Parts: sequence; structure tokens; C-alpha cells
Amino acid sequence: MVTTFSRGKGAILENMSTNGKPAFAWRSKKAAEHGEPGTTKLSRLIAAYAPHDGSFAMCVPGLHASRFSRINRECVHALRVSSLCIVAQGAKTVIVGGEVFEYDASRMIVFSVALPVAAQVTQASQSEPYLSLRLDLDPHTIAELVLRVFPHGLPPAQAQERSAVYIAPADNSIISATIRLMECLGQPGDAELLAPLVIDEILIRLLRSPIGVRVAQMGFAESSVHRVAKAISWLRANFHQPIKVESLAEMVHMSVSSFHEHFKSVTSMSPLHYQKVLRLQEARRLMLSTITDANTASQRVGYLSASQFSREYSRFFGSAPTKDIARLRQETRLWA
Repeated sequence: MVTTFSRGKGAILENMSTNGKPAFAWRSKKAAEHGEPGTTKLSRLIAAYAPHDGSFAMCVPGLHASRFSRINRECVHALRVSSLCIVAQGAKTVIVGGEVFEYDASRMIVFSVALPVAAQVTQASQSEPYLSLRLDLDPHTIAELVLRVFPHGLPPAQAQERSAVYIAPADNSIISATIRLMECLGQPGDAELLAPLVIDEILIRLLRSPIGVRVAQMGFAESSVHRVAKAISWLRANFHQPIKVESLAEMVHMSVSSFHEHFKSVTSMSPLHYQKVLRLQEARRLMLSTITDANTASQRVGYLSASQFSREYSRFFGSAPTKDIARLRQETRLWA
């Protein structure tokens, strides 16, 4: 929702709230009415490197461009790694656990840990496709830059701000730096030598933004976000194995109750539910991309009972495995 207030002298205040949390930003009336020139230029650059629908890895490590020319009628399930996502055109909704996050060209979104998400492109067309960039975030790089941005120590983050998903108004300085990063792709020497410097600039500006203190938690070994991220890394590598919450808590040096509370606060899911979602998403990927049958897929992701797998799959994706995969293949053929 966007609520607009005027302060005169050619400026307005927009409340770009998400989940009831306000995020205010002053913009000029001209920019609000006609769109940011930077976003327009970024759209052209993304379109050049994403010539058709899909996600494309750029020659700069960790940078991805996406284009989609139609809205999603249903959610697309995927694992979103730690990243900054900037939309140049269109709009998208992401569901994490039970929380819904909406973002577009006026709002950027940060995922501080790897999260299973359900996503929908909500604004796109053939003439004006959804265009976005994703920059993967490295906790070690964040930690190094935090020392420069906060030389006197990190200000305390509010306890209620442990969620792994942050939304903030699109920052013009970050948009400008992102444009320069995309322009580096056209020159091999620039991509190799200058792109890392521009990425550092983007991250520094992100750390100096209203959500910077929360993003900085990614780089601190003792922060709850960093500890949960460590547990998530283990779950991603071993999702097919049985897990004990007690063992995960011990791994990250937390009590069971504290670990469970922090994990759910950050991811909006319990550790066991997180593992289940990983298993179901991987089973769906196996059946869709490798022509694996449901029974084999369920065993490969760690299910001991085929009937339990079918029940949980149907509950999560809305239909039984065989029916769901047949529908997805039919839709893919029709769209192709």
C-alpha cells in the first residue's frame, strides 16, 4: 500500500508500508508522477541481459537478472539465498512462512538467510515485463564492511527485528550504483576490476540505509541471524537426514528453547517445518527435471513413508505429486 502526504515545495512523503510496518521516503512530485529516471535506465540494462523470460547469471559472480512477461496465477516455490533484490519494473509478492512481503520499483528487499519462499509476479506484461536484479550477499564481505561503516561498534538492533526479510524504500544512490554495476558487464576489464568495487559501494550504502543495522547482523558470529544461518546451512546440506533440534541448538551454541525461538523469529518457521519444505521443494524439482517418479523422489529426499510424502506434498502444493507434475509440464509446454 502506498499512502501519499504533501510537504509542499514540490515534494511528497510516501508511506510504502508492508505487513503493517511503515517505511517513509520523500520523493519529488515529478519523480512520483513520471517515475525515477534511474529506474528507467536500469530497466533497459536488465532487458538487454535478460532477452526472454527467466533468470540469467551475469559474468559478475552473484549477480542475476530476471525477466517475466506475465503474472503468476499460482505461487512459484523456490529457495531464496541471502540476497538484495531490486525491481526496476513490475511488482512481486513473496510469502515466507505465514508472512507476505510485497515489493516493486519503489521498494527493495533483502533476504539475510536462505529461505524457502512462495513467490508471485503480480505486475508484468509483454510490453512492460517484470525486470529485476538479485545480488547475492556474502556474510564475510558484510562483516568486513561493517567494521568500516560502524567503526565505533554496531548500534543495537531492536529485538522484534529478527526477521530474515527486510524491506526498505528504494535508495537512489543504490540504484545509481547498480546501474554502474550493470554497465561494467559491457567491458570485460571493468567487470573484472571495477565491478567488485561497485558491489562494495552497494553494500556500504545498504549498511548505511535504514535497514543497515539489521543487514549487518549477517556478519556477526554471535548474532542470532548468523547462528540461525549456520543451522540453515547444515539443513540445506543434510535435509534428507533425520534431524534433532537439540543437535542443531548445540551446533550453534544455544539452548533448545532459545534456538527454537530465534529460528522461528528469523525464518517464520520451526526447524522441522523448514526441513520439510526443503524436502518437498527438492522432490518436486527431481520429478519435474529428471523424470523421477514420486516414490523414488520421496525416498531420495528422506521420506520413509510414501503415503506421508503424498499427504504432505498435497497439503503444501495443493494437489497430489503425479497430478501436480503433469499440470506443471503441460503449462510449460503451452507457454513454450
